[in-house]
Amino acid sequence: MRARVALEDGTVLTGHAIGAPGWAGGEVVFTTAMTGYEEVLSDPSYRGQIVTMAYPLIGNYGVSGAAWESRVVHVAGFVVGEAADRPHHWRAQRTLAGALAQWGVPGIAGVDTRLLVRHLRAHGLKRGVVSTEDVSDEALVARARELPDIGTLDLVREVSTQTVEHHPGPGPRIAVLDCGVKQGILEHLRRRGCDLWILPHRATADEILDLRPAGLVLSPGPGDPKMLSHQVEQVRRLWGRVPLFGICLGHQIIARAAGAETFKLPYGHRGSNHPVKDLETGRVYVTTQNHGYAVDDASLDAAEAVVTHRNLNDGTVEGLRHPRLPILSVQYHPEGRPGPHDSGYLFDRWMATIGAGADRGSAPAPLARRT
Repeated sequence: MRARVALEDGTVLTGHAIGAPGWAGGEVVFTTAMTGYEEVLSDPSYRGQIVTMAYPLIGNYGVSGAAWESRVVHVAGFVVGEAADRPHHWRAQRTLAGALAQWGVPGIAGVDTRLLVRHLRAHGLKRGVVSTEDVSDEALVARARELPDIGTLDLVREVSTQTVEHHPGPGPRIAVLDCGVKQGILEHLRRRGCDLWILPHRATADEILDLRPAGLVLSPGPGDPKMLSHQVEQVRRLWGRVPLFGICLGHQIIARAAGAETFKLPYGHRGSNHPVKDLETGRVYVTTQNHGYAVDDASLDAAEAVVTHRNLNDGTVEGLRHPRLPILSVQYHPEGRPGPHDSGYLFDRWMATIGAGADRGSAPAPLARRT
């Protein structure tokens, strides 16, 4: 079946369909990751986006679900150069095309993804559609232009848990504000024995404090951090009252709570090969990233936040810490799924800051929960 990807600027590429028939719209982005397409499909931070895989061959180890970052597929559409239809891996349960069809996600293969990636790098990200419909190119371009800007959408609401979830552990009680948390992050915290409480994104500072947590993790998630004024306000109320660790969108929430501004990058940072320098040790790490916004370091107040990490490609802020309080944040993904695993030490660094005050005994105030 013929399929097309059409951008709002009039660019149209033709290939063949993989996945579900029909059409889907969203912001067209690209990732340079060579592996990890299962993690990409299920990453809540890709909500509302059509993802282009820059690496040419995708699907060669099939889909098993073992590496998924959430319970569902979040991408709106999927664009690949070549989709392997005969996967070779002992865990494979279905093909990439079969998984997309199962979740109702339109995809396209057989297109020049190098051309598309270069176009997005040169001209910035665009709204677009993937479609198998028998309509004109002009109709698809017009449909792309009618899509809302992703920065106006409350995507965090769509991916956050709606109820409190408890994952018992013998170690410190850690609250996680779920703006689109990845299973890889929860797994890192579980490995360290944490007693995890996953909270909806609209949880208040009082509700978080009622849990008497040893620390709060602010998760990654989709969309523009400027849409999250409620979360920023609650975090500011927690300033100095509970240790904070922000990851990706959580990093941006912490920065905005500290009074800084955020801005949209031309084409974002998405992939597993982004070099980041730890300014306090001088070491450089290869990191996994997935974000379209960044912190404006010119707006940072040194009394509230110190830059600890920088991206070596474009110099943007990749990490912050408070000069006195146990508050850390990074723009990238220290869990590094599917890899690299260079930055797992950040979990240990933050855990070391809360070790002495970890609450392992007293019971939290009653909350509705799901175990």
